[in-house]
Amino acid sequence: KTPLQMLLRGQNLLGYRHYADDVVERFVERAVKNGMDVFRVFDAMNDPRNMKAALQAVRSHGAHAQGTLSYTTSPAHTLQTWLDLTEQLLETGVDSIAIKDMSGILTPMAAFELVSEIKKRFEVRLHLHCHATTGMAEMALLKAIEAGV
Repeated sequence: KTPLQMLLRGQNLLGYRHYADDVVERFVERAVKNGMDVFRVFDAMNDPRNMKAALQAVRSHGAHAQGTLSYTTSPAHTLQTWLDLTEQLLETGVDSIAIKDMSGILTPMAAFELVSEIKKRFEVRLHLHCHATTGMAEMALLKAIEAGV
């Protein structure tokens, strides 16, 4: 059977407003019952509190919970920021981590450094999802593969 995967906006489910924990739980329960296997759970602000209920619901229903780093750049988004978020997601009990470069700004060297450091510090299966908006996706993916993604 080919596993089915969906993108889940954490506490926002498929929309743009927060839902109560019981609604998140019920949604995940129904999605698993209807054949969903892997849930890539993210929060646009990278707030692990907004991913926790969804990730726990996914795990409680026996599906694959993938915590997500929504990659961006700013003075606040350092390598340490991503390592801290990875650790917080692992403490929640995820099965894997996805680095989601939704705007295509992950440079090849940043991809190499980020993947290398995560692999060095944590035993976790990593996925990388890049968009080719800036033309860097292919090289970022190549460097991430070299680093062990």
